[in-house]
Amino acid sequence: MTMNIKFRGAGTALITPFHRDGSLDLSSLEKLVEQQISNHINYLVILGTTGESPTIRPEERRLIKETVCRVNNGRVPLVLGIGGNDTYAVRDSMLQADLEGIDAILSVAPYYNKPNQRGLVEHYRVLADSAPKPLIIYNVPGRTGANMLAQTQLEIAEFQNVIATKEASGNVEQCMEILRNKPADFLVISGDDALTFPYLALGMDGVISVATHAFPYAMSRMVNESLNGNWSEARAIHYKLLPLMQEIFADGSPGGIKVMLEEAGICKNVVRLPLMPVRPEIADRLRQLYRHLAEDERLSGQS
Repeated sequence: MTMNIKFRGAGTALITPFHRDGSLDLSSLEKLVEQQISNHINYLVILGTTGESPTIRPEERRLIKETVCRVNNGRVPLVLGIGGNDTYAVRDSMLQADLEGIDAILSVAPYYNKPNQRGLVEHYRVLADSAPKPLIIYNVPGRTGANMLAQTQLEIAEFQNVIATKEASGNVEQCMEILRNKPADFLVISGDDALTFPYLALGMDGVISVATHAFPYAMSRMVNESLNGNWSEARAIHYKLLPLMQEIFADGSPGGIKVMLEEAGICKNVVRLPLMPVRPEIADRLRQLYRHLAEDERLSGQS
């Protein structure tokens, strides 16, 4: 559990900031990383789906990873997203990647191919056998088109080097089955912001979150108070943030959270095609919601 304990708590699935012309905005990325760490986020995830990884080119990946590592300077653990739907290409990417400063790899289930459950097990068996860092698997059927069933994830959990699952199926019964039967040192991490509080009550170990971008102090406090058994305090924060956790996904992610980050002065509200900015009426609601919540000092912390 020594390694795994690093990934209990609140992690942020970092967005990738862009300039108006669509190029990387590394100065805003620096500002974002500093904002997250100073507000007690437990770890950061680089180049996950929230970071628009499908549209990030290899040289940009290098710059993003190097920027986050430099600003972080060893203060919190870092997870790097390396996934895809060609098993051996993902394996090779892991072996060839610069993993200096990286503590674990997050690898999403293969998408588009729609493998059966045996294919999912064998995909992760190949990765686990070769991964140069501990591996976090990621079940997000809304994006991949294939749900990793509880029994499948439990089988993968027995592989050497697989330390956690990020569960974003939204299926509470599936999550409970994993939690009931998992190995003792295997972490189960929420991938659904709005479900995180009840998931923590069921025994999950934290969240890899989008909402933490806007209110890192409050989200981290909600998660860590829950893990410490302070349910009353955590529940109050959960219900305050619930409208935000719902609204940021109303017209696509990370478009929603980038509206709030622009309102917070962190980065510009720019996404890359095929993503589009959220609709104006939703953007207005997001800005109003951010301003309203930011007035509450218990939520805003040091941000």
